[in-house]
Amino acid sequence: MAGVKYDPIKRTLGSFVGSKVILRKLFYRILGLMFLREWHVKRELRSLLSGVQNAKVFDAGSGFGQYSYYCARRFPGLSVLAVDVKEEQVADCKAFFQKAGIQNVDFAVEDLLEAKHTHEFDLVLAVDVMEHIKDDVLVFRNFYRALKAGGALLVNTPSNLGGSDAHSASDESFIGEHARVGYDMEEIGTKLESAGFAMQRLQYTYGRAGSIAWRIGIKIPMLMLNRSTLFFFLLPVYYAITLPVFFPLMYMDYVRPSKQGTGLLVVARKPK
Repeated sequence: MAGVKYDPIKRTLGSFVGSKVILRKLFYRILGLMFLREWHVKRELRSLLSGVQNAKVFDAGSGFGQYSYYCARRFPGLSVLAVDVKEEQVADCKAFFQKAGIQNVDFAVEDLLEAKHTHEFDLVLAVDVMEHIKDDVLVFRNFYRALKAGGALLVNTPSNLGGSDAHSASDESFIGEHARVGYDMEEIGTKLESAGFAMQRLQYTYGRAGSIAWRIGIKIPMLMLNRSTLFFFLLPVYYAITLPVFFPLMYMDYVRPSKQGTGLLVVARKPK
């Protein structure tokens, strides 16, 4: 599908929210409510971090910082290093976290291809990052080196079953900056194992119900916003009509394992 530009909308929202504490917190709540990937990722974070004392988390490709914020608030005893290649996003996050008084998160500009961390982290988190990186095996090796023995890697990424809203390399992705259409389940497992990881869990997300919910709740509004930003003022009406439809669909995806799906959730371990 041509003409869909996701990054300009993200930049517009980010610049509007900026480091304003109330707006940023509201923005995080909306992301957590509307994006099914956050439901799945946060459940896995709770499983991996609950009961772990003094853990150190590497948020690799932190974006708006919502997962660093979640980890810092949910598990105040841990520390987070959040990095992103985009300087403006790192600056915005730094300003917000400072104003919000959150002291257990540090932000830095970093290219994951050049990361040199060694045996530092208990958990590496990469949400919607790996599909943007061509040399993914190098990054997986960098993650492996960054982890302590027994540490975990949590990856969320599109699958090759339409996760980038494209069905072949020649199609235009819904998000136009992807390095690949998506991961085959066997492919990502093989690449992680080649980097030294032991696979712990590999599951599809965004099955049939979740994919329909995403189209109704995210894709259609994005298409309309690309046509005209005036549609922003109609979003409350649109969501008032559609929320009773796509929220139950999201919940179905969240509680029922999917045999196939457009997303992949991966947990791997660095052996002790």
